[in-house]
Amino acid sequence: MEHSPCNKVNQTRKAPHAAIGQVLIEALPYIRKFEGKTFVIKYGGAAMKDSCLKNIFAQNVTLLRKVGIRIVLVHGGGDAITKTAEKMGLTSRFLHGRRVTDKEMISVIQMTLAGKVNQDIVQLISEHGGKAVGVSGLDADTIKARPHPNAVTLGLVGDVEQINTSYIDLLCRTGLIPVIAPIGFDDNGNIYNINADDAASSIAIALKAEKLIYVSDVEGIHVGERILKTISKREAADFIEQGIISGGMIPKVLSAFKTLDSGVGKIHLIDGKATHSLLLEIFTHEGVGTQFIAEQESDHY
Repeated sequence: MEHSPCNKVNQTRKAPHAAIGQVLIEALPYIRKFEGKTFVIKYGGAAMKDSCLKNIFAQNVTLLRKVGIRIVLVHGGGDAITKTAEKMGLTSRFLHGRRVTDKEMISVIQMTLAGKVNQDIVQLISEHGGKAVGVSGLDADTIKARPHPNAVTLGLVGDVEQINTSYIDLLCRTGLIPVIAPIGFDDNGNIYNINADDAASSIAIALKAEKLIYVSDVEGIHVGERILKTISKREAADFIEQGIISGGMIPKVLSAFKTLDSGVGKIHLIDGKATHSLLLEIFTHEGVGTQFIAEQESDHY
Protein backbone atom coordinates (compact mmCIF):
# COMPACT_ATOMS: atom_id res chain seq x y z
CA MET A 1 0.00 0.00 0.00
CA GLU A 2 1.28 3.47 -0.87
CA HIS A 3 2.15 5.57 2.17
CA SER A 4 0.69 9.05 2.58
CA PRO A 5 3.08 11.94 3.30
CA CYS A 6 1.98 11.83 6.94
CA ASN A 7 2.95 8.17 7.21
CA LYS A 8 6.32 9.02 5.70
CA VAL A 9 6.80 11.74 8.30
CA ASN A 10 6.05 9.24 11.06
CA GLN A 11 8.59 6.83 9.57
CA THR A 12 11.36 9.45 9.68
CA ARG A 13 11.04 9.58 13.45
CA LYS A 14 12.53 6.08 13.58
CA ALA A 15 15.73 7.21 11.86
CA PRO A 16 18.98 6.70 13.85
CA HIS A 17 19.94 9.58 16.11
CA ALA A 18 23.26 10.02 14.31
CA ALA A 19 21.48 10.51 10.99
CA ILE A 20 19.13 13.08 12.49
CA GLY A 21 22.09 14.88 14.06
CA GLN A 22 23.91 14.98 10.71
CA VAL A 23 20.89 16.56 9.03
CA LEU A 24 20.76 19.26 11.69
CA ILE A 25 24.49 19.95 11.40
CA GLU A 26 24.19 20.20 7.62
CA ALA A 27 21.49 22.83 8.08
CA LEU A 28 23.60 25.03 10.40
CA PRO A 29 25.62 26.99 7.79
CA TYR A 30 22.43 27.74 5.87
CA ILE A 31 20.67 28.94 9.02
CA ARG A 32 23.60 31.24 9.78
CA LYS A 33 23.73 32.53 6.20
CA PHE A 34 20.03 33.31 5.93
CA GLU A 35 19.31 34.70 9.38
CA GLY A 36 17.67 38.10 8.95
CA LYS A 37 17.21 37.64 5.20
CA THR A 38 13.83 37.82 3.42
CA PHE A 39 12.29 34.88 1.60
CA VAL A 40 9.14 35.35 -0.48
CA ILE A 41 7.22 32.09 -0.89
CA LYS A 42 4.50 31.60 -3.47
CA TYR A 43 2.19 28.92 -2.07
CA GLY A 44 -0.03 27.00 -4.46
CA GLY A 45 -0.91 23.66 -5.99
CA ALA A 46 -1.55 20.40 -4.14
CA ALA A 47 0.19 21.71 -1.01
CA MET A 48 -2.83 23.99 -0.52
CA LYS A 49 -5.42 21.21 -0.93
CA ASP A 50 -4.21 18.10 0.90
CA SER A 51 -4.72 18.37 4.68
CA CYS A 52 -1.47 16.61 5.52
CA LEU A 53 0.58 18.68 3.09
CA LYS A 54 -1.02 21.88 4.41
CA ASN A 55 0.10 20.99 7.93
CA ILE A 56 3.62 20.11 6.80
CA PHE A 57 3.90 23.39 4.89
CA ALA A 58 2.73 25.38 7.92
CA GLN A 59 5.32 23.59 10.08
CA ASN A 60 8.07 24.34 7.58
CA VAL A 61 7.17 28.02 7.30
CA THR A 62 7.00 28.35 11.07
CA LEU A 63 10.43 26.74 11.49
CA LEU A 64 11.96 29.09 8.92
CA ARG A 65 10.62 32.10 10.81
CA LYS A 66 11.76 30.70 14.16
CA VAL A 67 15.38 30.45 12.96
CA GLY A 68 15.37 34.12 12.01
CA ILE A 69 14.38 34.14 8.32
CA ARG A 70 11.83 36.80 7.40
CA ILE A 71 9.01 35.06 5.54
CA VAL A 72 6.50 36.72 3.22
CA LEU A 73 3.87 34.31 1.90
CA VAL A 74 1.82 34.96 -1.25
CA HIS A 75 -0.91 32.42 -1.95
CA GLY A 76 -3.15 31.30 -4.77
CA GLY A 77 -6.58 29.76 -4.45
CA GLY A 78 -8.05 29.31 -7.90
CA ASP A 79 -9.90 26.06 -7.15
CA ALA A 80 -11.58 27.57 -4.10
CA ILE A 81 -12.67 30.59 -6.14
CA THR A 82 -14.15 28.37 -8.84
CA LYS A 83 -16.08 26.29 -6.29
CA THR A 84 -17.46 29.38 -4.54
CA ALA A 85 -18.45 30.91 -7.87
CA GLU A 86 -20.31 27.70 -8.83
CA LYS A 87 -22.26 27.80 -5.56
CA MET A 88 -23.29 31.36 -6.44
CA GLY A 89 -24.35 30.35 -9.94
CA LEU A 90 -21.39 31.96 -11.70
CA THR A 91 -19.40 30.28 -14.45
CA SER A 92 -15.61 30.60 -14.44
CA ARG A 93 -14.01 31.38 -17.78
CA PHE A 94 -10.29 31.45 -18.53
CA LEU A 95 -8.21 32.99 -21.29
CA HIS A 96 -4.55 32.02 -21.65
CA GLY A 97 -4.56 30.77 -18.05
CA ARG A 98 -6.12 33.91 -16.56
CA ARG A 99 -9.57 34.09 -15.04
CA VAL A 100 -11.97 36.41 -16.85
CA THR A 101 -13.08 38.71 -14.04
CA ASP A 102 -16.19 40.88 -14.04
CA LYS A 103 -17.61 42.77 -11.05
CA GLU A 104 -19.48 39.72 -9.75
CA MET A 105 -16.38 37.55 -10.01
CA ILE A 106 -14.10 40.09 -8.30
CA SER A 107 -16.52 40.04 -5.35
CA VAL A 108 -16.18 36.25 -5.20
CA ILE A 109 -12.40 36.56 -5.36
CA GLN A 110 -12.35 39.09 -2.52
CA MET A 111 -14.64 36.94 -0.41
CA THR A 112 -12.77 33.69 -1.07
CA LEU A 113 -9.13 34.61 -1.59
CA ALA A 114 -8.84 37.44 0.92
CA GLY A 115 -11.36 35.75 3.22
CA LYS A 116 -11.52 32.02 3.88
CA VAL A 117 -8.43 30.89 1.95
CA ASN A 118 -6.24 33.56 3.51
CA GLN A 119 -7.54 33.07 7.04
CA ASP A 120 -7.27 29.27 6.86
CA ILE A 121 -3.55 29.63 6.09
CA VAL A 122 -3.09 32.12 8.94
CA GLN A 123 -4.89 29.82 11.37
CA LEU A 124 -2.84 26.79 10.37
CA ILE A 125 0.47 28.60 10.82
CA SER A 126 -0.75 29.81 14.21
CA GLU A 127 -1.64 26.25 15.22
CA HIS A 128 1.99 25.28 14.65
CA GLY A 129 3.38 28.11 16.74
CA GLY A 130 3.94 30.75 14.08
CA LYS A 131 2.62 34.30 14.17
CA ALA A 132 0.94 35.05 10.87
CA VAL A 133 -1.26 37.94 9.78
CA GLY A 134 -3.62 37.95 6.82
CA VAL A 135 -3.05 40.77 4.34
CA SER A 136 -5.08 41.63 1.28
CA GLY A 137 -3.41 43.69 -1.41
CA LEU A 138 -5.92 46.40 -0.47
CA ASP A 139 -4.66 46.67 3.13
CA ALA A 140 -2.43 49.72 3.66
CA ASP A 141 -2.12 50.04 -0.14
CA THR A 142 -0.02 46.87 -0.21
CA ILE A 143 -0.55 46.21 -3.94
CA LYS A 144 -1.31 49.06 -6.31
CA ALA A 145 -2.36 47.71 -9.71
CA ARG A 146 -3.05 48.75 -13.27
CA PRO A 147 -5.31 47.06 -15.82
CA HIS A 148 -3.87 44.10 -17.70
CA PRO A 149 -3.00 44.93 -21.34
CA ASN A 150 -5.80 42.57 -22.39
CA ALA A 151 -8.30 44.14 -19.97
CA VAL A 152 -10.96 44.54 -22.66
CA THR A 153 -11.27 40.74 -22.76
CA LEU A 154 -10.13 39.77 -19.26
CA GLY A 155 -12.02 42.43 -17.32
CA LEU A 156 -10.78 43.28 -13.82
CA VAL A 157 -7.46 41.46 -14.15
CA GLY A 158 -4.46 43.57 -13.22
CA ASP A 159 -0.71 43.81 -13.23
CA VAL A 160 1.30 45.04 -10.26
CA GLU A 161 2.27 48.70 -10.45
CA GLN A 162 3.66 49.32 -6.96
CA ILE A 163 4.23 47.45 -3.67
CA ASN A 164 4.02 49.12 -0.25
CA THR A 165 7.24 47.65 1.11
CA SER A 166 7.18 49.77 4.29
CA TYR A 167 4.03 48.00 5.52
CA ILE A 168 5.36 44.52 4.74
CA ASP A 169 8.70 45.42 6.39
CA LEU A 170 6.85 46.65 9.48
CA LEU A 171 5.04 43.33 9.83
CA CYS A 172 8.24 41.34 9.33
CA ARG A 173 10.17 43.43 11.88
CA THR A 174 7.61 42.55 14.54
CA GLY A 175 8.15 38.83 13.93
CA LEU A 176 4.96 38.30 11.92
CA ILE A 177 4.54 36.29 8.72
CA PRO A 178 2.49 38.35 6.24
CA VAL A 179 0.13 36.06 4.30
CA ILE A 180 -0.81 38.05 1.22
CA ALA A 181 -3.87 37.57 -0.98
CA PRO A 182 -2.98 38.84 -4.48
CA ILE A 183 -5.64 41.40 -5.21
CA GLY A 184 -4.88 45.06 -5.91
CA PHE A 185 -6.47 48.44 -6.56
CA ASP A 186 -5.99 51.55 -8.66
CA ASP A 187 -6.54 55.27 -8.08
CA ASN A 188 -10.05 55.03 -9.51
CA GLY A 189 -11.17 52.56 -6.85
CA ASN A 190 -11.15 49.53 -9.11
CA ILE A 191 -10.17 46.20 -7.55
CA TYR A 192 -8.13 43.74 -9.61
CA ASN A 193 -7.49 40.02 -9.64
CA ILE A 194 -3.71 39.52 -9.88
CA ASN A 195 -1.86 36.35 -10.84
CA ALA A 196 -0.23 34.98 -7.67
CA ASP A 197 3.08 34.16 -9.40
CA ASP A 198 3.30 37.71 -10.73
CA ALA A 199 2.41 39.19 -7.35
CA ALA A 200 5.05 37.07 -5.59
CA SER A 201 7.68 38.12 -8.13
CA SER A 202 6.83 41.83 -7.78
CA ILE A 203 6.89 41.62 -3.98
CA ALA A 204 10.24 39.78 -4.00
CA ILE A 205 11.74 42.42 -6.30
CA ALA A 206 10.37 45.31 -4.24
CA LEU A 207 11.67 43.80 -0.98
CA LYS A 208 15.05 42.91 -2.55
CA ALA A 209 14.45 39.41 -1.24
CA GLU A 210 17.21 36.85 -0.83
CA LYS A 211 15.01 34.15 -2.35
CA LEU A 212 11.73 33.70 -4.19
CA ILE A 213 10.44 30.14 -3.81
CA TYR A 214 7.63 28.75 -5.93
CA VAL A 215 5.86 25.86 -4.17
CA SER A 216 4.06 24.13 -7.03
CA ASP A 217 3.09 20.74 -8.43
CA VAL A 218 6.26 20.20 -10.48
CA GLU A 219 9.54 18.78 -9.19
CA GLY A 220 11.68 21.31 -11.02
CA ILE A 221 13.14 21.66 -14.49
CA HIS A 222 13.44 18.28 -16.21
CA VAL A 223 16.09 17.40 -18.78
CA GLY A 224 15.17 13.90 -19.84
CA GLU A 225 14.73 11.90 -16.64
CA ARG A 226 16.96 14.23 -14.65
CA ILE A 227 15.82 17.18 -12.51
CA LEU A 228 18.28 20.05 -12.78
CA LYS A 229 19.60 21.16 -9.40
CA THR A 230 20.59 24.53 -10.84
CA ILE A 231 20.00 26.30 -14.14
CA SER A 232 21.69 29.46 -15.38
CA LYS A 233 20.22 31.99 -17.76
CA ARG A 234 22.54 30.85 -20.55
CA GLU A 235 21.60 27.19 -20.05
CA ALA A 236 17.90 28.04 -20.01
CA ALA A 237 18.16 29.89 -23.32
CA ASP A 238 19.92 26.88 -24.86
CA PHE A 239 17.31 24.43 -23.52
CA ILE A 240 14.46 26.57 -24.85
CA GLU A 241 16.12 26.82 -28.26
CA GLN A 242 16.62 23.03 -28.33
CA GLY A 243 13.01 22.39 -27.29
CA ILE A 244 14.06 20.69 -24.04
CA ILE A 245 12.17 23.36 -22.09
CA SER A 246 8.85 23.88 -23.86
CA GLY A 247 5.16 24.67 -23.50
CA GLY A 248 3.90 26.23 -20.28
CA MET A 249 7.31 25.92 -18.63
CA ILE A 250 8.83 28.57 -20.94
CA PRO A 251 6.98 31.59 -19.44
CA LYS A 252 7.74 30.31 -15.90
CA VAL A 253 11.44 30.09 -16.69
CA LEU A 254 11.55 33.49 -18.41
CA SER A 255 9.67 35.06 -15.49
CA ALA A 256 12.11 33.52 -13.01
CA PHE A 257 15.13 35.02 -14.78
CA LYS A 258 13.41 38.39 -15.15
CA THR A 259 12.93 38.36 -11.36
CA LEU A 260 16.55 37.32 -10.88
CA ASP A 261 17.74 40.14 -13.15
CA SER A 262 15.72 42.59 -11.03
CA GLY A 263 17.81 41.92 -7.93
CA VAL A 264 16.34 38.87 -6.17
CA GLY A 265 19.16 36.58 -4.97
CA LYS A 266 17.87 33.23 -6.22
CA ILE A 267 14.67 31.66 -7.48
CA HIS A 268 13.64 28.14 -6.50
CA LEU A 269 11.01 25.86 -8.00
CA ILE A 270 10.01 22.96 -5.73
CA ASP A 271 7.34 20.28 -5.54
CA GLY A 272 4.83 20.97 -2.77
CA LYS A 273 3.67 17.34 -2.93
CA ALA A 274 7.04 16.15 -1.58
CA THR A 275 7.29 15.95 2.20
CA HIS A 276 9.29 18.84 3.73
CA SER A 277 10.50 19.95 0.28
CA LEU A 278 10.73 23.55 1.49
CA LEU A 279 13.21 22.72 4.25
CA LEU A 280 15.16 20.23 2.15
CA GLU A 281 15.62 22.76 -0.65
CA ILE A 282 16.90 25.47 1.69
CA PHE A 283 18.85 23.56 4.34
CA THR A 284 20.58 20.71 2.47
CA HIS A 285 23.50 20.68 0.06
CA GLU A 286 21.66 18.74 -2.64
CA GLY A 287 18.24 20.38 -2.44
CA VAL A 288 15.16 18.81 -4.01
CA GLY A 289 14.07 21.22 -6.75
CA THR A 290 15.64 23.57 -9.27
CA GLN A 291 17.31 26.85 -8.39
CA PHE A 292 17.66 29.60 -10.99
CA ILE A 293 20.99 31.41 -10.88
CA ALA A 294 22.70 34.13 -12.91
CA GLU A 295 25.76 31.99 -13.64
CA GLN A 296 26.69 28.41 -12.82
CA GLU A 297 27.85 27.82 -9.25
CA SER A 298 29.17 24.90 -7.27
CA ASP A 299 27.03 25.11 -4.09
CA HIS A 300 23.31 25.13 -3.35
CA TYR A 301 23.14 28.39 -1.37
